[in-house]
Amino acid sequence: MPGTRLDLSRIEAARRVIDPIFLDSPLYRCEALEPDLGCAVSIKLETANPVRSFKARGTELVASLLADNGAGAVVCASAGNLGQALAWSGRGRGLDVTVVAARSAPAAKLDRIRALDARLELVDGDIETARERAAAIARRRGIRLVEDSLDIETCEGAATIGLELTEAAPSFDAVLIALGGGAMATGVGHAVKTRAPGVEVICVQPLGAPAMARSWHERRVVTTDSIDTIADGVAGRHPIPAVLDDLLLVADDAILVREASIIAGMRLLLEHAGLVVEPSAALGIAAILENRDRFAGRHVVTIVCGSNVDVDAYHRWVAR
Repeated sequence: MPGTRLDLSRIEAARRVIDPIFLDSPLYRCEALEPDLGCAVSIKLETANPVRSFKARGTELVASLLADNGAGAVVCASAGNLGQALAWSGRGRGLDVTVVAARSAPAAKLDRIRALDARLELVDGDIETARERAAAIARRRGIRLVEDSLDIETCEGAATIGLELTEAAPSFDAVLIALGGGAMATGVGHAVKTRAPGVEVICVQPLGAPAMARSWHERRVVTTDSIDTIADGVAGRHPIPAVLDDLLLVADDAILVREASIIAGMRLLLEHAGLVVEPSAALGIAAILENRDRFAGRHVVTIVCGSNVDVDAYHRWVAR
């Protein structure tokens, strides 16, 4: 697609670099969900891999490039999933991986990062504070800083999901994509709009963390002072201008959804699909619940993007 930072030939080449264990994730129509949602729903299950999220598609590209160039270390800031994915990809290539995360990040995500032999540094504050600290570490140590969504590898790795959708799915009308920093939304959006331009690309973000969605609607960077959502994986406050530029070219809409709808989506995925997911992964279902008339009678694909969730918190949410 002209104008974006992404390139279809690089995205296609990425599939030769990414460990096959992260490719060709299950895609299936989930008829059990349809009576509650009023439309045909297909699920792209990005949790069926060792790090239980889509993020490794991008970190596989980053780690491969670093290893090929003889680099020995890398650092990132993460709400949990990127750090886990970078730790997995880096460990397999002999990289020294440092992950900076907020002390308030879900314990389950932090435990998995440690289990994958990464160096974990916790900071007070949120993901924006973690990004500042990771950048400082990169400068001090002279090592690569992986910046999710800004680094093109994170977007083009995620874009391979879009290639798989257009190659494997029967005809579908719309794809619902969780929107945080924008790597998955811009990546999948680019691939889908290039291969299937008639498909509607709809991004979904929580009302409690609306910065990127507001930026899309206003066509300029809009920042927020605070975050109030259980969907920690998409809870950024400072959109990246270059990522917003890409999103404006590939997204047809950006929807904000309530916390109650996110929880209802998690509950439906458990009851009707047997899936335990983190809140970010239920954003697509939440969007359908809040916009039934818009999706009625259509075939919608939603990307279930992560399942790294604190068990106690999950039980509290779905038991309401």
